[in-house]
Amino acid sequence: MEKKAKLSRLMKLSWAIQKAKCSTRAKALQSAWAIFSNEDITVFYLTKKLNHHKPVNEKTLNQMGLFTR
Repeated sequence: MEKKAKLSRLMKLSWAIQKAKCSTRAKALQSAWAIFSNEDITVFYLTKKLNHHKPVNEKTLNQMGLFTR
């Protein structure tokens, strides 16, 4: 069931990317896969980018995630 749920989240994200960016299906799926496979790096990057004036401590940063499991 875990694999099916992961694929479902991947497809939903790729559809959202395709709709928002008006890109091809292959490009949207590739972008969604990159986001999923680099989730921990993406969370770190977005947190640092959006909270540059007040840093987030490491304990809180380790508890964050893009997607609920």
